[in-house]
Amino acid sequence: MGKIVLRDICLYAYHGCMDEERVIGSDYRVDITVEADLKRGARSDRLSDTVDYSVLNQIARAEMAQQSRLLEHVAKRILDRIGRELKTVQRAEVCVSKLAPPISGDVERVSVILEQRYF
Repeated sequence: MGKIVLRDICLYAYHGCMDEERVIGSDYRVDITVEADLKRGARSDRLSDTVDYSVLNQIARAEMAQQSRLLEHVAKRILDRIGRELKTVQRAEVCVSKLAPPISGDVERVSVILEQRYF
């Protein structure tokens, strides 16, 4: 087993429970960690023998482009697509962070982290 990690996928999206959040939008960061058997790709040096991290990036961008009220909902959609589209992934963790959330106080970001095992 091995891990592939994408950190700080930077996006602008329109998620939130307040109407203005879904109109004005906000900055987001997405982190994805997947576990898979990476030995075959390590030996062959062929992209077809591993998890293509550009596909992970595309999944995150596509799901973040679909408006949701909750970060949990977006993270779950990302996990579901990883499971459907990347059959060699055995486990995934997704962290969706909203930068400068509209809450009182000086808060840098709020994050939701979900994980999924695929069998």
